[in-house]
Amino acid sequence: MMNKMKALVTNEQGQGMTEYGLVLGLIAIAVVGILIALRGQITALFTKANNTISNGVAGLG
Repeated sequence: MMNKMKALVTNEQGQGMTEYGLVLGLIAIAVVGILIALRGQITALFTKANNTISNGVAGLG
């Protein structure tokens, strides 16, 4: 009975998956933080691309 209790406490199966989950969560938080920090530049980039496409299509007609 004591051996089963020790095995239960020292069983590390599944620990690796928990660590992967934590790392993935930290990466997700970092990506969200970066996107928030670069929000202005990203918006400007997409606005410029949209204007370029719109002007190019308008110039063809």
